Amino acid sequence: MPREKNKNKFVGMRLSEEQNQALSRLQKDSKASKSDVLLRGLELLSEYYALGLDKPPLSLDLRSLESEAMHLAEAMKQVQDKKQAVRQMVQELADVDRILDKYQGRKNALIQVLLDIQAQNHWLPKPALIWVSERLDVPLAQIYQVATFYKAFSLEPQGRHNVQVCLGTACQVRGAKRLLDNVIGVLGLQPGQTDAGQRFTLTTVNCLGCCALGPVMMVDGQYYSKPGLKDIERIAASCD
Repeated sequence: MPREKNKNKFVGMRLSEEQNQALSRLQKDSKASKSDVLLRGLELLSEYYALGLDKPPLSLDLRSLESEAMHLAEAMKQVQDKKQAVRQMVQELADVDRILDKYQGRKNALIQVLLDIQAQNHWLPKPALIWVSERLDVPLAQIYQVATFYKAFSLEPQGRHNVQVCLGTACQVRGAKRLLDNVIGVLGLQPGQTDAGQRFTLTTVNCLGCCALGPVMMVDGQYYSKPGLKDIERIAASCD
């Protein structure tokens, strides 16, 4: 059976009957979709904060997405105020809209939509998944099932550059531990970590499929055989 929409919810936010009617009126008057109305509402909210005001008299409760924007901003240490956080979310949701429009809102394009969002952000932010759920009319739980099933997706922020160090047996006997220690020293990261600026993510793997070249490091799909400390510094410096 098709999913029955909860009329008191929109993109993860609970709406009162009055708020839901207000949203419907705005949609009708503007001849825009509810997603467009809410996106514009978030833009207006960011402008309100830009004036130094803190408690705008909203006719529609945007606090859920606003709260998510601030949570992500704080976790990633990228922005310091509400105005920037909301504006950043508006831009990210607009980018998601363009991806969805590219696939004409087809439900069967869900995986490709998520791949494009992953490629654009280097992970799958929660607000983007909420937006996809609403636009495609696909349950959010189903989207999370897909996102957690495929290793190509990440629900945690990833760096623009993926650094992998092989700890397989062949590499271990050829100095993989020293290589990993040098990489940790240069990047200032432990395996599994991403730096605050989302430049690098460091991971370890059991095999990179090139045992004869060990110890091996891979950066963005490119193999580096037996790199020394100076080599690692040079490679890291070359990554934008």
